[in-house]
Amino acid sequence: MTSAATAFHRALPGYAPTPLRSLDGVAAELGLGAVWLKDESARLGLPAFKVLGASWAAELALRDAPGTHTLVAASAGNHGRAVAQVAALRGLRCRVFLPARSVPARRDAIAGEGAEVVVLAGTYEEACAAATAAAAQEGVLEIADVGPHATAVIDGYATLFAEIDEPVDVVLVPVGVGSLAAAAVRAHPRVIGVEPERAACLTAALAAGHPVEIDTPGTALAGMDCARVSEGAWPDLRGGIERTITVTDDETHAAMRELAALGLRFGDCGAAPLAALRRAALAPGTRALLIATEGVTDPEGYAAVLSAPGPPRARSGR
Repeated sequence: MTSAATAFHRALPGYAPTPLRSLDGVAAELGLGAVWLKDESARLGLPAFKVLGASWAAELALRDAPGTHTLVAASAGNHGRAVAQVAALRGLRCRVFLPARSVPARRDAIAGEGAEVVVLAGTYEEACAAATAAAAQEGVLEIADVGPHATAVIDGYATLFAEIDEPVDVVLVPVGVGSLAAAAVRAHPRVIGVEPERAACLTAALAAGHPVEIDTPGTALAGMDCARVSEGAWPDLRGGIERTITVTDDETHAAMRELAALGLRFGDCGAAPLAALRRAALAPGTRALLIATEGVTDPEGYAAVLSAPGPPRARSGR
């Protein structure tokens, strides 16, 4: 049955399902039945999947708030750019709050969509607080992919999984605040969450039995540099995630280089599921789906990763 969000997306100008790439060499090396990669490097004109959630959340919110003149959001990069694009298409102003760690290329991309960019000295979580405070003004509406009001964003991500018609045994999905992982759990019975070793907030929440705030000293996986899993995603993740796998920046960079050698260009978060697959020790014959969430959103950083020799890539645990 097609969800309302998926029907909405299919009616958007320029909509097309993103490609499903078959990584036959990886599957053969690891003794797996198949390895597919869902390529989200070009989604409705943007280099990441985030516009699926932002567009649907904005559609629902604006029905209830037709007097809105400005959309606001907090972001590490991709969500903010998606909200900025949605605002521009609807003739609205947009303001995006970013943490100090955000790289200039992502800031510039958001500004290029017509948004006002506000860079805070603090963390991503502080950017979220600033966006929520801004939304208290009349005519200003927050489009959040984190927190108790992010359910519409999670519903929007269902379209990504509705496009997959191959038989899949297990899904490896980047976590971040958990909204995409929650959508994956709703769509598939076996989901493994992928997190940076230095920002594993879902791993910590599962250990504690509830969301907890962790220290995040910094990771190259900027889209997953999150200190706390979203309250809106937690109910799905608590009972539906099979386990988590943490990966280092070096392992992720090795995966980026491996994919580049195959002609596939992905940023850190997009390549992380491949790094995790090499640590997953899946049973022989398993058919795995990797959700590659972003293309190259930091060209300078990407070039540096590809030019560095780096350590040997992570190997399978079997």
